[in-house]
Amino acid sequence: MSDPITLNVGGKLYTTSLATLTSFPDSMLGAMFSGKMPTKRDSQGNCFIDRDGKVFRYILNFLRTSHLDLPEDFQEMGLLRREADFYQVQPLIEALQEKEVELSKAEKNAMLNITLNQRVQTVHFTVREAPQIYSLSSSSMEVFNANIFSTSCLFLKLLGSRLFYCSNGNLSSIASHLQDPNHLTLDWVANVEGLPEEEYTKQNLKRLWVVPANKQINSFQVFVEEVLKIALSDGFCIDSSHPHAVDFMNNKIIRLIRYR
Repeated sequence: MSDPITLNVGGKLYTTSLATLTSFPDSMLGAMFSGKMPTKRDSQGNCFIDRDGKVFRYILNFLRTSHLDLPEDFQEMGLLRREADFYQVQPLIEALQEKEVELSKAEKNAMLNITLNQRVQTVHFTVREAPQIYSLSSSSMEVFNANIFSTSCLFLKLLGSRLFYCSNGNLSSIASHLQDPNHLTLDWVANVEGLPEEEYTKQNLKRLWVVPANKQINSFQVFVEEVLKIALSDGFCIDSSHPHAVDFMNNKIIRLIRYR
């Protein structure tokens, strides 16, 4: 047994053995730790590699076992593939290619279910009528909620990349709000007549936009139309057996399916 070696990969420390690091001699790691390539050291004397530290755990485990083990909800396949290319662990690169083919096949058949809710509430705000003169005003505001579930993680990512929240005067992709790979909850408001722009920020009222159409979504009808465009372009079709036609026409429940 060789002495333990501690690596600093992007600020994250890993401890392993020389035998593990050289288990694939033709890889970059094999060359680094067999003396064929120079290595850098951090202030503690650990070997330093300026790469992503989080996904290195999967690369290190592959060096130990020659088997690719990923969690079911793993969402960084692209990053892991780039890291595997950097380290040039060819069997890992091949295993990732096989995994991506497997995921692609699993993604072909999918279901998309959207439940919509809407309510009207009163918003109170101040209006500046003149310097140092303000008046209290109120207006009705439409509040929308959409609960979206899909068996296709890739479709939710696609949908998230097309929808944007408008908050604090800036657009932010819904994709950054994805916490569950199969579920997305959206809450937004329509434009409120007479409401000053700064009040949206002050009261944390988010509006919803769709790109590349650059269209603000002020009603469920527009939301349904835009989501259907995205879903149909990705191979989905309306499930005629569910939900009830009345619910679908009233924009309460939308269910789409995809067979490939």
